[in-house]
Amino acid sequence: MKASKVAYKPVGLVLGTVSGMAAGLAFKQAWKLISDEDDAPDATDEHRTWREVLVAAALQGAIFALVKAAVDRAGAATTRRLTGTWPG
Repeated sequence: MKASKVAYKPVGLVLGTVSGMAAGLAFKQAWKLISDEDDAPDATDEHRTWREVLVAAALQGAIFALVKAAVDRAGAATTRRLTGTWPG
Protein backbone atom coordinates (compact mmCIF):
# COMPACT_ATOMS: atom_id res chain seq x y z
CA MET A 1 0.00 0.00 0.00
CA LYS A 2 1.31 3.43 -0.94
CA ALA A 3 2.43 5.72 1.88
CA SER A 4 0.20 8.51 0.59
CA LYS A 5 -2.82 6.23 0.84
CA VAL A 6 -1.97 5.29 4.44
CA ALA A 7 -1.34 8.92 5.39
CA TYR A 8 -4.66 9.95 3.84
CA LYS A 9 -6.71 7.43 5.91
CA PRO A 10 -7.20 9.67 8.98
CA VAL A 11 -7.96 12.65 6.75
CA GLY A 12 -10.52 10.55 4.87
CA LEU A 13 -12.19 9.50 8.13
CA VAL A 14 -12.54 13.11 9.28
CA LEU A 15 -13.82 14.20 5.88
CA GLY A 16 -16.33 11.33 5.92
CA THR A 17 -17.70 12.47 9.27
CA VAL A 18 -17.92 16.09 8.16
CA SER A 19 -19.58 15.13 4.88
CA GLY A 20 -22.14 12.99 6.72
CA MET A 21 -23.09 15.89 8.97
CA ALA A 22 -23.26 18.31 6.04
CA ALA A 23 -25.39 15.88 4.04
CA GLY A 24 -27.75 15.44 6.98
CA LEU A 25 -28.25 19.19 7.23
CA ALA A 26 -28.72 19.52 3.48
CA PHE A 27 -31.32 16.74 3.48
CA LYS A 28 -33.27 18.34 6.33
CA GLN A 29 -33.38 21.63 4.44
CA ALA A 30 -34.35 19.95 1.17
CA TRP A 31 -37.11 17.99 2.88
CA LYS A 32 -38.50 21.17 4.46
CA LEU A 33 -38.64 22.81 1.02
CA ILE A 34 -40.34 19.83 -0.60
CA SER A 35 -42.86 18.92 2.07
CA ASP A 36 -43.25 21.91 4.40
CA GLU A 37 -42.52 19.50 7.30
CA ASP A 38 -39.58 19.50 9.68
CA ASP A 39 -39.07 15.75 9.84
CA ALA A 40 -38.76 13.26 7.00
CA PRO A 41 -40.77 10.05 7.33
CA ASP A 42 -39.22 6.91 8.76
CA ALA A 43 -39.72 3.66 6.88
CA THR A 44 -41.79 2.29 9.78
CA ASP A 45 -44.03 5.34 10.23
CA GLU A 46 -47.49 3.87 9.65
CA HIS A 47 -49.05 7.30 9.13
CA ARG A 48 -46.94 8.04 6.06
CA THR A 49 -47.57 6.77 2.55
CA TRP A 50 -45.25 4.51 0.60
CA ARG A 51 -44.62 7.40 -1.75
CA GLU A 52 -43.53 9.77 1.03
CA VAL A 53 -41.20 7.18 2.55
CA LEU A 54 -39.62 6.18 -0.76
CA VAL A 55 -39.22 9.75 -2.03
CA ALA A 56 -37.56 10.73 1.25
CA ALA A 57 -35.21 7.74 1.09
CA ALA A 58 -34.27 8.42 -2.54
CA LEU A 59 -33.64 12.10 -1.86
CA GLN A 60 -31.58 11.32 1.22
CA GLY A 61 -29.49 8.77 -0.66
CA ALA A 62 -28.86 11.13 -3.56
CA ILE A 63 -27.85 14.00 -1.29
CA PHE A 64 -25.54 11.80 0.80
CA ALA A 65 -23.86 10.36 -2.32
CA LEU A 66 -23.42 13.79 -3.90
CA VAL A 67 -21.95 15.39 -0.77
CA LYS A 68 -19.68 12.41 -0.07
CA ALA A 69 -18.33 12.39 -3.63
CA ALA A 70 -17.73 16.15 -3.60
CA VAL A 71 -15.95 16.09 -0.24
CA ASP A 72 -13.86 13.00 -1.13
CA ARG A 73 -12.83 14.53 -4.45
CA ALA A 74 -11.96 17.87 -2.87
CA GLY A 75 -9.92 16.10 -0.17
CA ALA A 76 -7.99 14.09 -2.74
CA ALA A 77 -7.35 17.16 -4.89
CA THR A 78 -6.15 19.14 -1.87
CA THR A 79 -3.88 16.27 -0.87
CA ARG A 80 -2.35 16.26 -4.35
CA ARG A 81 -1.81 20.03 -4.21
CA LEU A 82 -0.11 19.73 -0.81
CA THR A 83 1.93 16.55 -1.35
CA GLY A 84 2.18 16.15 -5.11
CA THR A 85 0.58 12.69 -5.06
CA TRP A 86 -2.99 11.48 -5.46
CA PRO A 87 -4.08 9.52 -2.36
CA GLY A 88 -6.05 6.83 -4.23
